[in-house]
Amino acid sequence: MTKEFFLYLAAMAGVTYAVRMIPFTLVRGKIKSVYIQSFLFYVPYAVLGAMTFPYIFYSTGSLATGIAGAAVAFLLAFMRKSLLTVAAASALVAFLAGLIVNM
Repeated sequence: MTKEFFLYLAAMAGVTYAVRMIPFTLVRGKIKSVYIQSFLFYVPYAVLGAMTFPYIFYSTGSLATGIAGAAVAFLLAFMRKSLLTVAAASALVAFLAGLIVNM
């Protein structure tokens, strides 16, 4: 078990290091393309979203409560509310939905 953990840890570290170092080694000058700059700017957010988004629906143990919390989060984010407001409201709605579902 420990050997597998360190193998996975090394693989993750290698991939993370490679993704960050390849652009530095291949591109010597300043990137002038606005498209490539914006792409590289948004890559960390896209990866974080792709890793986090599926967990939203299964974090409460019930798909219905996950959907309720996600719907509130999307609505408040669309209305440009602060991150704290979005997180607190979606967690509260998911909790209340869980109380209703488990009655």
